[in-house]
Amino acid sequence: MPILDVEIVLRPDERPAPRLAADIADRCGAVFGSPPGNTWVKLHLLPRDCYAENGGPPDEVYPVFVSVLKAHLPALEALSLEAAYLTATIAQTTGRPEEHIHVIYLSAGAGRVAFGGQIVSG
Repeated sequence: MPILDVEIVLRPDERPAPRLAADIADRCGAVFGSPPGNTWVKLHLLPRDCYAENGGPPDEVYPVFVSVLKAHLPALEALSLEAAYLTATIAQTTGRPEEHIHVIYLSAGAGRVAFGGQIVSG
């Protein structure tokens, strides 16, 4: 069930590859070990002027923010390992350095997320 919201702060005149969302879904699906059709990606492109840091972002920093929703979260050690693989995969796919990839795990979705009106229970 992993659902990823991927938000990329764009470089000047950057145009992401047409299949970027699909590439992220395929590669992250491999990280999660999910079968086809079970890792979903929503890609959001953010112009640089819509991103800020207090004191101003350093030049040449164009981060990627990834929110991950899963039915269940693994134990901390497994989650840390998964986050490292996910970060490396997103960095490679988007052409960003790993230190500019920020992964945010949302609370487990089981018992609170519904697909087509059906609550995910397992």
